Amino acid sequence: MDTVVTNGTVVTATETYQADIGIEKGKIVALGRGLGGVETIDAQGNYVFPGAIDVHTHFELPAMGTVSADDFETGSIAAACGGTTTFIDFADQAKGGTLHRALEVRMERAQGKAAIDYGLHVAIGDMTEEVTNVEMAEMVEQGVASFKLYMAYKGAYMVDDEALLKSLLKAKELGALIMVHAENGDLLHYLINKHVAEGKKEPIWHARSHPPEAEAEAVGRAIILAALAGAPIYIAHVSTAQALEKVQEARDRGQPVLAETCPQYLFFNTEHYKLPDFEGAKYVISPPLRDKGNADFLWKGLASGDLQVVSTDHCPFNFVGQKDLGRDDFSKIPSGMPGVETRVPLLYHFGVNEGRFSINRFVELVSTNPARLFGLAPQKGTISIGADADLVIFDPQKEVRLSVENLHMNVDHSPYDHITVRGYPVLVMQRGKIIVKEGQFVGEVGAGQFLKRKRIEI
Repeated sequence: MDTVVTNGTVVTATETYQADIGIEKGKIVALGRGLGGVETIDAQGNYVFPGAIDVHTHFELPAMGTVSADDFETGSIAAACGGTTTFIDFADQAKGGTLHRALEVRMERAQGKAAIDYGLHVAIGDMTEEVTNVEMAEMVEQGVASFKLYMAYKGAYMVDDEALLKSLLKAKELGALIMVHAENGDLLHYLINKHVAEGKKEPIWHARSHPPEAEAEAVGRAIILAALAGAPIYIAHVSTAQALEKVQEARDRGQPVLAETCPQYLFFNTEHYKLPDFEGAKYVISPPLRDKGNADFLWKGLASGDLQVVSTDHCPFNFVGQKDLGRDDFSKIPSGMPGVETRVPLLYHFGVNEGRFSINRFVELVSTNPARLFGLAPQKGTISIGADADLVIFDPQKEVRLSVENLHMNVDHSPYDHITVRGYPVLVMQRGKIIVKEGQFVGEVGAGQFLKRKRIEI
């Protein structure tokens, strides 16, 4: 064997056990004790997790006259340093454009830059007959097993209910999954314009222009449309107790409704928008942060299984030169936060260390479920014979402050600067090659492979 990882505690979504891991040509080929290889990596005292998967990132995303601060190179390096070995980003169809062109543009941007493996969702913004009858099927054939539709952003990405229903019907036929950004775009459009006209332009009015009712209504509507189509649906970035209740009710009925939340909704709330000196702009995201108390429901949803995934919606903008474009008008603040590097240690520290869920549930949330739901299993998301040797050696005692100085994301602030976590990756492998060692990226820029994902069975 090329490499053997010895003496570690292997953790999957279902098991925790002592074993050596034998690796040959980038694949796991043996699990046992006393294995020998050309190279040996001693994981004594550490956990060995399957590489984490982030199914919701926005690298070098054009938005509001600027571009998100992490490109495919810096973002994927940061992801790797935080224990993530696979990400799924987005190819957004322009009005009048094709899905093929959207995918082509994003593939070109990632080419030669992505340091870890990746996939792409295609976001449908113009549901033409060509898209419905031809292009969606062709995307699935090319390995794009999921499509995103926006129920928000009127005048830009927002689709109507007919388009969403058509996408659900076609996705069911193709074995693909529809992901939705669920907020009532008409209501948001009205409230944003109303508040700006009234001179209510501070960051707090971003949250007040995106009320929780707008999310709950859209989640409920999306679930109804999915039920009519007989199709599964995936709700992105659930932020409120009201929206989660809609998901829970549907799942209790046996409907295949899947949902994620993001760390920012677990750790921050609307009070952050009131910070002095325009600091609240750092927390302008969509959906926005919510009032205190919602996070408790989200943590419970993660533990119970009503939320299946923690992704990041990583879309960072610098405070100076980007977020401050909206200093005089909240509606001009680029919406998004950094998080691709901090997700894994945050979820371990506040989930496992604080007893909210088991270490196996942690692996399920950050790796196994993302792989299973998005057509990457069994190649990714677990430690088993035949799987890619994407491994994270994780020191449960290592303490790291999540400050800008200690992180690799290409942004001038860290929302988690005040937090020191206990438990952190000390070595990360992608397909058997070491790409992160003691907090530093040692892999190869551009070595990430585009993953053609399988049809999805839920």
